[in-house]
Amino acid sequence: MANTAATTDPLNGHDKSVTDSLPAGNDLKLLIDAVRSLPHPALKHLLSLKVCVRCIFRIFLVHECLYSCAKLSPSLLYSNIENGSESEGELNINEDYVCRICLGILQFVYYDQQNVLVKSDSARDFALMIADAVKKEGHLVDSFSLEVSLPPLISENENLVWSIIKKKYHSEEWYQKIVKSELISTKDVFKLSLTSPLESLMGVKSGLSSFRIRLTYTNLDASKNGKSTAEKIQCNKRRKTGADGVDSNSIVPTADTENSNVGASEEHGSLESFPAKGLENHENPDCHLEKVNQPCHLTFACSRAPMYIGGRYLKYSRNVSQSRWIIDDERMGEASVEEIIGGNILPTCLGDGYKFHAAGREDIDVRMLGSGRPFLIEIQNARLAPSDVSICEIESRINCHESRHVMVKNLKVLGSEAWNLMREGEAEKQKQYVALVWISRVLKDDDLETISSFKDMKLLQKTPVRVLHRRSPLEREKIIHWMKIEKIAASSQYFLLHLCTQAGTYIKEFVHGDLGRTYPSIGSLLGCRAEILQLDVTDVKMDCFLAEKIQ
Repeated sequence: MANTAATTDPLNGHDKSVTDSLPAGNDLKLLIDAVRSLPHPALKHLLSLKVCVRCIFRIFLVHECLYSCAKLSPSLLYSNIENGSESEGELNINEDYVCRICLGILQFVYYDQQNVLVKSDSARDFALMIADAVKKEGHLVDSFSLEVSLPPLISENENLVWSIIKKKYHSEEWYQKIVKSELISTKDVFKLSLTSPLESLMGVKSGLSSFRIRLTYTNLDASKNGKSTAEKIQCNKRRKTGADGVDSNSIVPTADTENSNVGASEEHGSLESFPAKGLENHENPDCHLEKVNQPCHLTFACSRAPMYIGGRYLKYSRNVSQSRWIIDDERMGEASVEEIIGGNILPTCLGDGYKFHAAGREDIDVRMLGSGRPFLIEIQNARLAPSDVSICEIESRINCHESRHVMVKNLKVLGSEAWNLMREGEAEKQKQYVALVWISRVLKDDDLETISSFKDMKLLQKTPVRVLHRRSPLEREKIIHWMKIEKIAASSQYFLLHLCTQAGTYIKEFVHGDLGRTYPSIGSLLGCRAEILQLDVTDVKMDCFLAEKIQ
């Protein structure tokens, strides 16, 4: 690049190359006034320690509107100290360093996921990279939340720097003014600098949102070195023993030290509360502020919180399981409710995957009729929230499938509260059934009266033999709310049993008794052998996801 002669701003007397990249008008004046108001010896000291401009602004509580200015460089600070009376050569300006506090994070320099060094000139340039990455992922969003994870070393280095400032400048008037103020954390400054340009570039507002942008910074140097800075300092201290034999350097746990954690968080309260983590009396804390050889590695991720689409399903086939059922690499049944519904919803939402949740389940050979069973499809990292029109199209596609094994109704996009609503209702729900039953003798008229006379009948059920291989061997008390027998014309030993039961009742076992493991049973009540031939669920009595009948 060709060298160009530096020009001077006629209004301020500053190097034109410095001011060109700054905001015009009042913002520039604010920036120059802020720099000139800083204590120059402390400012130069921090620059000599390789602390970046934004971290210096944080320490001196400079107005937060200036953090997002482009190209905040040491040259900018030096050019405005004492009206630029000192030349850059005398001050030995070095722009190419990684900040010892923020590890380059507030300088927008980092290694990407391909281990390539990336330098952004401003928060807007960095935000542009994020906005492009979100667009590349295919997300269409109406808002976003920004999540940032920073290395614990930032907190440790910040404590060291504040210990240096405290040791050298504690008697200065400016120190007394800022020591009681609240320090703005690295994370807050970073998010503050980034949020506004991100909102502008993405065309949406930030806040509480189901769509999350997560930036995770890791410092590989710190992980390789193992011990934290504070631990190293504690190990390097000369141990002094008093006359009583007690180590004078040992830290006695107090209310403060027991709860302090150097690297756990980089959030702080007032500067006065900085304990410097045992460094206050150390002769030279500067020597423990290690040089940062490389910036952090940045991992970018964006995702949407799970999206829920719910409704009720009906199952008309006795060869379709509720969930995908594979035994020894062999599929059981023709299909599953889960795959039929989820397979039609997922492509519309452009999600990474889905989970199927239902209010209870029926066996593969049991039909689900009546008002249907409530269900939720949990879409993971959906890139598109389906419109009402799209939901209607999904419902129509499922219901018009040539097999018509499964149908849905009242399909809607729901909030996460729908999960709690379904689970709460599931625990209290009642279910109605109709079963085709055979008994070993002729059905009598008295049998109809006997069965219908039982109201809220209690029964004890041990875990059925057919599910003992996957369920705990427990004894459960259940309630049969009502029953009635419907005769079948021209049949003396077959009948339809209609009944309403408490959720979780094993209906098949209630009919045949399961070798005495369920008592009473239809067989014991009628005094004969009873077998169930077919079973349908005719109603799941829950308030959620009710809808009009499918046409």
